[in-house]
Amino acid sequence: MTMPVPASTASAPSAPVATDHVSIAAFAFGPTTITVKPGTTVTWTQQDEDQHTVTANDGSFTSSPLVTGTTYTHTFTAPGTYAYHCSIHPFMHGTVVVTNG
Repeated sequence: MTMPVPASTASAPSAPVATDHVSIAAFAFGPTTITVKPGTTVTWTQQDEDQHTVTANDGSFTSSPLVTGTTYTHTFTAPGTYAYHCSIHPFMHGTVVVTNG
């Protein structure tokens, strides 16, 4: 197994995408940043051969290690910005932005 080198941290952050689905592929969350409304359930789908987790930076949610083809869901009830990462591969990051608008 060869892990890819993470993209440069100097690059500009991606614009939020309005969706409730995030793929886990090629050691990355995609899209990296999503925007949802309160009450939305977000689904992460694991597509890599290696296991990954979806773990909130603040500890408010976490998945067990996900194997290929499995999913994890979390419902976001309050507005805010929720940063998360993979606890197995800490260079993998994502963000869910919950807005009222």
